Amino acid sequence: MSEMLEMIRTLGDQLRWARDLVVPDLAPSAEVLVGGMGGSGISGDFGAALAVGSEGRVAVQKGYAPLPGWAARVKPAVVAASYSGNTEETLDVVAAASEADLPIVTITTGGRLGELTVENGWPTLPVPGGLQPRAAIGYLAGAVARVLHSFGVLSDQRPALGEAADLVDGAVSEESVTWAMASDLAKGLVGRLTIVYGGGPISGTAAQRWKTQINENAKMPAWWSLLPELDHNEIVGWETLPEITKDLIGIVALTDPADHPRVRSRLEHTSALTEFAVPWLAQVPAHGETELARLMSLTVCGDLVSWMLAVEAGVDPVPVETIEELKKLLVKD
Repeated sequence: MSEMLEMIRTLGDQLRWARDLVVPDLAPSAEVLVGGMGGSGISGDFGAALAVGSEGRVAVQKGYAPLPGWAARVKPAVVAASYSGNTEETLDVVAAASEADLPIVTITTGGRLGELTVENGWPTLPVPGGLQPRAAIGYLAGAVARVLHSFGVLSDQRPALGEAADLVDGAVSEESVTWAMASDLAKGLVGRLTIVYGGGPISGTAAQRWKTQINENAKMPAWWSLLPELDHNEIVGWETLPEITKDLIGIVALTDPADHPRVRSRLEHTSALTEFAVPWLAQVPAHGETELARLMSLTVCGDLVSWMLAVEAGVDPVPVETIEELKKLLVKD
């Protein structure tokens, strides 16, 4: 049980590693496509969230080739993020990008992607190994942020990485406000399916991270949705089965100061209109001055909740045996 907690507690040092990383000089590119899956691929979502409002565009491809249709015209730089280096979908994207003669940068610990990097002389950011990919988010998202700055899509993220590192160091202390909130949330979510709501680039990306961490660490179903879109569909989905949903589901809302003011209004009204059918357990606010710090503040809280849910359920949060079994089955196909 404690092994995953120790991994979570390395997040601050991971972010400092990314801050101090020597990044290759890259040709400017206003269009970047990040390919990756799972705990590696969400680093692209982090980068895309940070790039909202910038002059560039960051798109994320989670899946196999082909590349998006616009890639042939725009010629984006491609960032391949695979912690193991053996993610078959990411390798497929890399092969398509190479065939299209697109510039490629890799972020990996090695594996086949590392071999291809050496063979082709691609710029790379080799990240430290030894963790579960989902527990290496500081390495992966930090490296993506630094690469996006090198491409000219983001401003220099080193100060933000330092702020985020200090913030998460405080959050993982058992005396912190974040720890107390995570503990209360985990106790409230015991025996329930978790739905996480976000309402903007930062809170929405964090909501996705909460969902996948609860899946992998606690081995429990969880879902995430975004305001204002959910107010045009999901809000009425609570009407028919309140006698079931009230006892079996809990909603956690993540908020960020940059969320649109109307989204904040919608959150309050949505809660009031649906609380008859589902408990809203908490609103978790982001903390920090920079976008990256605020994103990481929500991330570390969710990581702690997922670990605490695993402890409550008596399951080991580290192994993901069903995922590994699926990979073995796919090799046989």
